[in-house]
Amino acid sequence: MTVGIRLEAAAVRLGDVQVLEPLTLGLDARTIAVVGDNGSGKSTLARLIGGLVRPTSGAVRVLGCDPVRDAAELRRRVAIVFSNPDAQIVMPTVAEDVAFSLRGDRGSRADRVARVDRALDRFDLTDLRDHPAHELSGGQKQLLALCGAFVRDPELVVADEPTAFLDGRNAARIAGHLLGDTGHRLLLVTHDLDLARRCEVGVHVAAGRIVDVGDAAEVVDSYARTWR
Repeated sequence: MTVGIRLEAAAVRLGDVQVLEPLTLGLDARTIAVVGDNGSGKSTLARLIGGLVRPTSGAVRVLGCDPVRDAAELRRRVAIVFSNPDAQIVMPTVAEDVAFSLRGDRGSRADRVARVDRALDRFDLTDLRDHPAHELSGGQKQLLALCGAFVRDPELVVADEPTAFLDGRNAARIAGHLLGDTGHRLLLVTHDLDLARRCEVGVHVAAGRIVDVGDAAEVVDSYARTWR
């Protein structure tokens, strides 16, 4: 695998607010959980790594790419999944929405159709391919968001609270796809501590600083002790 995530004194300031203090961090694990309280900066960290937020200072490297200079390359190799799938669904039907993720692909139309079909089958959405995307259930919408992300075969998936609004059954389905070993890395921001413990490495963020990095179960347990 390509080297994963590197931050060198990377900081983020939004207006008058210092959201992330200068962070220096190296992460090469396949699955990484980011935990912390609301407002701690963990979602901004995920967006920084995903290329959605620029560092105010310092340097960021993701899969060897500079998210600012190599933005197009990073978009090709990294997929981002949010807690609210409605923010990611843009096309009228399920199949059209998945195909939209391949709009910049240089392959043939037949290849794109085949990739969409495989992705729909993988996420159990084949029978819903012509269904109006915005009329799906909440769990189905999140599966569609994942399907649109994974159809591109990303090297890294950045998932920000992907199970926040799901029931237990659908949360388990989403977790299974995210944590499955299909060759992708995962950076998972979550308040679900049981889900976080299933990752290899944990990162605890507090007040815009990284206060703990290590074995995911140990980091999660240490974090939980701060509010018990």
